[in-house]
Amino acid sequence: MSESHSAMHPLRRIRRLRRGGSRCADTPAPTRARGRLVAACAVVTALLLTFHQAVPNTPGRLGSLLETFLPWLGVLVPVLLVPALLRRSLTALVALLLPAVAWLAQFGSLLLPAGDGPHDIVAVQHNVSDVNADPAGTAQALLRARADILALEELTPDALPVYARALAARYPHHAVVGSVGLWSVHPLKNVRPVDIRPRDIGPGWNRGLRSTALTPTGEVAVYVAHLPSVRLGVPHGLSSGRRDESAALLGAAIAAEQAERVVLLGDLNATVDDRGLDPVSSQLDVAGPGMAFSWPAAFPLARIDQIMARSATVVDVRSLPATGSDHLPVAARIRL
Repeated sequence: MSESHSAMHPLRRIRRLRRGGSRCADTPAPTRARGRLVAACAVVTALLLTFHQAVPNTPGRLGSLLETFLPWLGVLVPVLLVPALLRRSLTALVALLLPAVAWLAQFGSLLLPAGDGPHDIVAVQHNVSDVNADPAGTAQALLRARADILALEELTPDALPVYARALAARYPHHAVVGSVGLWSVHPLKNVRPVDIRPRDIGPGWNRGLRSTALTPTGEVAVYVAHLPSVRLGVPHGLSSGRRDESAALLGAAIAAEQAERVVLLGDLNATVDDRGLDPVSSQLDVAGPGMAFSWPAAFPLARIDQIMARSATVVDVRSLPATGSDHLPVAARIRL
């Protein structure tokens, strides 16, 4: 029995190898499974980048939350590339092309150099912060941008005279409504408030203005707006109801604007990808090259300070050095 068993043993081994030879030759099963997991994550990332508007906004306005930080999904490509290379998974490597292409298609143009194309005015937008301890220093920093029009939000009664004095020499024309203001090297006329107050906020909340700037190339309607803040918390997720309501009111005001050329500057508390801003962004052209993340100033993650235009071109946008605010200033060149 022992001799017969030993004689048969090699044959059994050969039969086993024939049945499972491919498993021995290929990557081990656990490694293949991990490669498929990386590939699946890559496909999901590509789908989120491409079809982010299909993500429901309830509960917790998850869609808006995703869209606020949408460019950061691109970080997952190099993160997933590491395990794909370590596991030598061709499937995962090929799958990673999907989010890479989707990200470049959506945000690649923002990485292009600004260039020196023609422009007519330079605009700067800055939420100066109502707890800014150095308004005079902030004003001096903004003057270095040499803007033609300058929009400020969160102006307080104590800080406003400081900005007015510091900016007066370069900007002989300015208008203030509530906590928002516009400074201009060009004359301003027809200044009026723009009512963007949500229903549940009492009177005295004034965060919108409209003026006509008389530029060398003609009249331009300039809007300055500061939409309500959003909050992120557990278990309710992103709280943006007031912001969305205010955005709808601002969008209605812009839709009713009779002037052909419009420039909007403001802290809109939304990225251009956030569906909550659709009533505004659907009517205006957003900026050209430049990520220009503006918030928070200590580690900018998103551009919620916007410069947009209608019947004009925002050639490029960039963030400026930090001031005493929790936002970075944002500058743009505009061709009228």
